[in-house]
Amino acid sequence: MARLSGLQKEVLGLYRKCLRECRKKPEATRAHFKAFARTEFEKNIKVDRKDFSAIEFLLRKGSRQLEMYASPGVKDIR
Repeated sequence: MARLSGLQKEVLGLYRKCLRECRKKPEATRAHFKAFARTEFEKNIKVDRKDFSAIEFLLRKGSRQLEMYASPGVKDIR
């Protein structure tokens, strides 16, 4: 398997964090959080691998969103 770059590892790490946070949500709404995370990552799948500034921006944006949705007060994402 090919080695992953540092940014690729960061993107995968953010996705894993999102999935871990989904497990902390109520079981009834867990699927909504998973679907949201997946669609957010799929929206940006066409970003060029060499466009480092765009990838770093999206990582920061994703981290902020994760922090917001990870708060215990957020029960559902829809």
